[in-house]
Amino acid sequence: MKRYLISRRDLIKHACAGSIAFTALPETLFAMSDNVIKRKIPSTGEEISIMGMGTSRTFTHDTPMQQLGEVLQAFFDHGGQLIDSSPMYGPAEGIVGELLKTTKNTAALFAATKVWIDGRKNGIRQMQESMQLMGVERMDLMQIHNLRQWKTHLKTLREWKEQGKIRYLGITTSHGRFHAELETIMKDEPLDFIQLSYNIDNRITEERLLPLAEDKGIATLINRPYQRGDLFRKVKGKPLPPWAGEIDCASWGQYFLKFIAGHPAVTCIIPATTKVKHMVDNMAGGKGRVPDAAMRKRMLSYLASL
Repeated sequence: MKRYLISRRDLIKHACAGSIAFTALPETLFAMSDNVIKRKIPSTGEEISIMGMGTSRTFTHDTPMQQLGEVLQAFFDHGGQLIDSSPMYGPAEGIVGELLKTTKNTAALFAATKVWIDGRKNGIRQMQESMQLMGVERMDLMQIHNLRQWKTHLKTLREWKEQGKIRYLGITTSHGRFHAELETIMKDEPLDFIQLSYNIDNRITEERLLPLAEDKGIATLINRPYQRGDLFRKVKGKPLPPWAGEIDCASWGQYFLKFIAGHPAVTCIIPATTKVKHMVDNMAGGKGRVPDAAMRKRMLSYLASL
């Protein structure tokens, strides 16, 4: 099995190898292709690579276009599909669209963005602009950003889905204050996707939202997998456990991503980066073996002991 030994922020001095194979999750929940973990979108059964890419705070004019282009190319070269953006992220949609024109191996692109504005007509105009900026005739996933005027926009999204303008619809939040409302929406409205925050140090969505998504057959996008870098600061200078290789884990970044991937309700994780080496490391976190429930407890205990 091929292993990726690229370190993140020079935390890892060596890779850990292991030979114990874990039957991490039921086979019906994911498929393997060239060692890439794929998950099924419950509403259709379509498979998608578990490791996606976010664009918040990264695809901006603060980073040279050539560098971002190399990041995007690495994403596709390592089996990536889903790119998540939003009008809220400034120039991100346009930068992605421009770079896609010269990026290779993009046939599997799964384009996702959001509507983030008040009013039905404004929402339609914004979504049309987003599609133009990203360079897609049909958006794979359109989401209502942070529940903003969700009743108004959900009606439009249903119409667009029926008309074939979008393939999937969803709602997002990265704020705990919206969890109760999101839970109600998930119970009452047919959704293809939800997007929320979840990581090894912020597991509140394990209590109700992730189990509900699994029960209702709603796909999940996971944002803030590194708690905006806090997790790396927590483990700086600390060694990976000697058993990390048992889940094909060779860096702390992969450790954090593998923990998330081990939850059966997780469909796709969307870390964001401006560096190629970090992108390659992220993508390695979406390959190989996945921790089962017992291993996830072990991962939690080890982190707590540091």
